[in-house]
Amino acid sequence: MADDPSPRRRFLVLAICCMSLLIVSLDVTALNVALPSLQRELDADVSGLQWTLDVYTVVLAAFLMLSGSMADRIGRRRVFRTGLVVFTAGSLLCALAPGLGWLIAFRAVQAVGGSMLNPVAMSIITNTFREPRELARAIGVWGGVVGISMAIGPIVGGALTHAFGWRAIFWLNLPIGLAALYLTRRFVPESRAARPRRVDPVGQVLVIVLLGSLTFGIIEGGHDGWGSPVILGCCAVAAGALAGLLLYEPRRAEPLIELRLFRSAPFSGAFAIAVAAFAALGGFLFLNTLYLQDTRGLTALEAGLHLLPMAGTTLLFGPLSGQLVAHVGPRAPLIPAGIAIAASGVLLTGLDARTPLPVLFAGYVCFGIGFGLVNAPITNTAVTGMPRSRSGVAASIASTGRQVGSALGVAVVGTVLVAGSRTAGMWVIAGCGVVVLVLGVVTTGRWARGTAERATRRLAAAERDARAGAGPGA
Repeated sequence: MADDPSPRRRFLVLAICCMSLLIVSLDVTALNVALPSLQRELDADVSGLQWTLDVYTVVLAAFLMLSGSMADRIGRRRVFRTGLVVFTAGSLLCALAPGLGWLIAFRAVQAVGGSMLNPVAMSIITNTFREPRELARAIGVWGGVVGISMAIGPIVGGALTHAFGWRAIFWLNLPIGLAALYLTRRFVPESRAARPRRVDPVGQVLVIVLLGSLTFGIIEGGHDGWGSPVILGCCAVAAGALAGLLLYEPRRAEPLIELRLFRSAPFSGAFAIAVAAFAALGGFLFLNTLYLQDTRGLTALEAGLHLLPMAGTTLLFGPLSGQLVAHVGPRAPLIPAGIAIAASGVLLTGLDARTPLPVLFAGYVCFGIGFGLVNAPITNTAVTGMPRSRSGVAASIASTGRQVGSALGVAVVGTVLVAGSRTAGMWVIAGCGVVVLVLGVVTTGRWARGTAERATRRLAAAERDARAGAGPGA
């Protein structure tokens, strides 16, 4: 394939990459609606439901950066195709899972495949669309697919669960995954970084230990008590792993986590905003799907229909956010995104069985607006302005922020829910919106752009030194 593909070929590459995002995102939103059905069939408690969702996001987050760097090293199409095979096989195993423990284990298999899809797909897009404005539009489409998955996820998940049971959600991934695999082989070009990065096994182990111990501590803290030896031990392990990463990674010439990227305030802000926004999403879906079915007594299909105001506004505002980023910059969508997410949490703090539907739907619409607006600026800020050779790592770090946020949102809100306080869970979501708003203002101004320019120059100089044999530099 030519180095500069035709517009038609570029569109096909974008569509194929978006298919990977669709099946990964659809799996999460559809499964949320099926949680009560899964709970009854597999006799799962709230902790079991949390692990069904969080094992996926934790494993996904743990391997995203390894997948991104491996894609830059051995070939992005090769890793992407491998991810499609593993994810599709994991979906098949989930559909056949005989019990809760098996389902959680097979969700981890799914996540390993998923880690090779979204960040690698974004790296493929970044290296396919070379013109900045065209790239911004492509990222807008990418962000819009998140809205599509939210729009069809609850209704598809509810309909499949109502008609066939929760296992049908995983069966749905098979034809989509196989079609994406065929199209990838046919149309997606191979690409890799000019100078491949070395594998960092120590950094990879530290990331797994950090995310696993942190999530386990938060989920189990609601049951064992926050002062129990197990919880305190998890917190100590997580703190030790974080300290190890901060001390070890800067000493490596080619680390798993490229800490030099965080010298850019917009990049650091994009990572933190991703954590906050997706923590809000994870907690919001977990809390509201249980509320709609357990408290209001709705079926899975009815719950999916009730969530459509949120999903529909996400679908509408996702592409709009991409256009705003392309023409005005990331601050324009980030400020209203933070306000809308915070407003949704505040509106629903009094949620109970008698909450009027107009109030409920107003909260859902506000959340959909905020989440729809937040995706495109996160992705655009993370991958633009950085050297293209770092696109895989930069996209992986941004995607890691999303998955870490989702895991923490489910863990924190689920733990609060176990303690009997739905209101506190909504205040957590409102707080996430405030974080998005503040960071959206602070990390998009003149000072922030200056830090990005300096970070980019340092990274470019480091690459030149490395190519010249002068060492990694910094």
